[in-house]
Amino acid sequence: MTERMRVAVLGASGFIGAELIRLLSDHPQAEVSFMSSQQHAGKPLGQVVSGLRNSRLAGRRLRAADELSKVDVAFSCLPNGVLPRILDEVSGQADLVLNVAGDYRLRDPGEIAEHYPESAEGWREPIPYYVPEFTAKPSEPVVNLPGCMASAGLYALYPLFRDGLVEPRAVVDAKTGSSGGGNHSAEHPALRDGNVRVHKLHGHRHAPEIRQALSTWTGAAPELQFSAFSLPVTRGVFATAYTWLREGVDAGQVRRAYARAYADAPFVRMSNGRSPMAFPMLKTVVGSNTAEVGVSVEGSRCVTVSALDNLIKGGAGQAVQAMNRIFGLEETLGLPEVGPWP
Repeated sequence: MTERMRVAVLGASGFIGAELIRLLSDHPQAEVSFMSSQQHAGKPLGQVVSGLRNSRLAGRRLRAADELSKVDVAFSCLPNGVLPRILDEVSGQADLVLNVAGDYRLRDPGEIAEHYPESAEGWREPIPYYVPEFTAKPSEPVVNLPGCMASAGLYALYPLFRDGLVEPRAVVDAKTGSSGGGNHSAEHPALRDGNVRVHKLHGHRHAPEIRQALSTWTGAAPELQFSAFSLPVTRGVFATAYTWLREGVDAGQVRRAYARAYADAPFVRMSNGRSPMAFPMLKTVVGSNTAEVGVSVEGSRCVTVSALDNLIKGGAGQAVQAMNRIFGLEETLGLPEVGPWP
């Protein structure tokens, strides 16, 4: 591809929208030509998003979404329920729409009504659910991307169910940093700092998302307990998945299943698990588009841990990775493999 792609970021003032602008600003094949914010339309980007005030795009003004003109890709980071109301207009101006919100992640109407009531009225089918490591690149003009904690859970569970190594049940607990709540979170920083607390023990909307994806990709629809917790950090998701091996399955088969699943995945790294410090941790993934996965087996019990940056690999970075693949670019283009240390 010789000409740079024209891209739009809808919902540019949110955390993931801002992260998309930061990543795309350094992408050698993309040019950010449109940025929207209904609340801040008319204001310069750097005035609204302090973290981008030193960006070369800082002086560009945010606009209303209905001003969108022709682009190659539109990244939608709008609140749940907004894109379904304007999708026809957006898709009419964009060759590809990559939706980072949850509007089209679920297929069952009852689950959509329960977990995404804002999106139910505008729900349509089929819209592909795309995770670059697990599915062929879609040809449809609108694509939905996974949730951050769902991504972490899927990286942990997929190889086990793909190879039929475990019983059809799993327990996942996922812990996330404060940026996962978006920039309108009502939680006071004083309550978050130095505290680990329950976010949701039952009924989290990422549970049906994980179960649906595993059923589609592996044929297994496990009984799943998914619980979410809040961490006193800004970024990161750390998920722990507990499964039970089928009779006759050993640790070697488990390790080989993960090695096969991620052999050609440039942004999923397996830890060797030789010591606690070798297992996934937030410090080694935050600031990058890399997900780390580690697995340990004792008898019939299997414990898998995964870690990723919720705003990059769980959001903006995964969206750029999807764009790269769909347009036939190098998958890693414009994406950081490592973050700052320490």
